[in-house]
Amino acid sequence: MALAQAANESSWGRSRFAIEGHNYFGQWCFKSACGFVPKHRPSEAKHEVRRFSSTRQSVAAYLFNINSHEAYKNLRQLRADLRSSKQPLSGIALAQGLGKYSERGDEYITELREMIRVNGLE
Repeated sequence: MALAQAANESSWGRSRFAIEGHNYFGQWCFKSACGFVPKHRPSEAKHEVRRFSSTRQSVAAYLFNINSHEAYKNLRQLRADLRSSKQPLSGIALAQGLGKYSERGDEYITELREMIRVNGLE
């Protein structure tokens, strides 16, 4: 699932944010000069796309975000349920908990699941 997200969010590592800022997961920040100002950001918006010093830092921030932010509580519950029922952890199943990761919601989940299937990332 994380590999599909990184591929999706960074255009397979080819995005400006991935190349110049090691941001493979599309993570935002909200302090001035913490990252890149998106080209099509609405004038009233304040977010930037976070810049990281390394791939390791980017992955660590993603893992912290997924494992701590309230928006992904459902993902963590799905993971706990799979573990408690001794089911294998499935990216296709866990993707259901990512509805709040993207403004695209269910469309994002569908796209991630398809990327997982097509690219054998399960």
